[in-house]
Amino acid sequence: MEEWLVIANPNAGRRKAEKDWKQISSLLIKYDIPFKSVFTEHRDHAVKLARKYIEAGFKKIIVVGGDGTFNETVNGVFGQQRFPPEEITLGMIPVGTGNDWARMFHIPFQYKGAIKIIRNEQTYLQDVGKVNYFNSDHPVVRYFVNMTGMGYDAMVAQKTNKQKEKGKGGPFSYMLNIFTSLFSFKNVRYEITIDDQRIRGDVFSMNVGICKYNGGGMMQLPFADPADGLLDVTVINKVGRFTIIRNVRNLYDGSFVKIPQVKTYQGRTVTVESVRKMYLEADGESLGHSPFRFEVIPRSLKVIIGGLP
Repeated sequence: MEEWLVIANPNAGRRKAEKDWKQISSLLIKYDIPFKSVFTEHRDHAVKLARKYIEAGFKKIIVVGGDGTFNETVNGVFGQQRFPPEEITLGMIPVGTGNDWARMFHIPFQYKGAIKIIRNEQTYLQDVGKVNYFNSDHPVVRYFVNMTGMGYDAMVAQKTNKQKEKGKGGPFSYMLNIFTSLFSFKNVRYEITIDDQRIRGDVFSMNVGICKYNGGGMMQLPFADPADGLLDVTVINKVGRFTIIRNVRNLYDGSFVKIPQVKTYQGRTVTVESVRKMYLEADGESLGHSPFRFEVIPRSLKVIIGGLP
């Protein structure tokens, strides 16, 4: 059996990955999965590790971590030059705080179940998103496999990520930040172009993505199909604070899209321009600022799944 590269993030799940590594590695051995393990040491280290070991010949990778570690690994897959990205197989053992990509593909949060799925190696070719943005006014490119957020979503993600760095972040923190950030956020005047359709307004929050969930199970893109060759877009226009508070529970089943201020779209390319800087998160990772250009790369990543989305 071909050897797997295991990229593990010791900090994932408030250092749960580090505490449980012995259990995880023992289960990999028990289920006859040969592997070489490497550990991330800082932000974006998984990008470099994935690129380095793929170029050394590895074509099968298991990520032990959360959505952010998975995102970094995918960026390593698309940053290497040796193999076409669709020839690399990615599996995941979820140890993060949100695990939204794993939720989409029915991957258990229990280690034994996730490792059995990797052993079965049922694969699926999913779409990948690509976003061009700016970081301190320098152009940057990032790939994503789940979802990006702008406006209020990005502010909440940034606060939660800062708490994670101090070992305090998690789904509860994310929910708490949704409420506490309401009093400081200001809507942003925007112009969005989705293929040939142009939209203007004052945006409260916006998501562009491939899959349905973010924020630990919130269904921000309820109509997303990860292999339809399209980006899904949800725009929440200027909305009152009490409307938001009343409808937070509706984020979990996607029914919030029935609110008049919420609009959903689909397209192959999306551009976003704003009067003042709008910030971005991708797969939970806080990145840079507008203007943005999104595009989809259809069925370009081979992933191991527990069931069809």
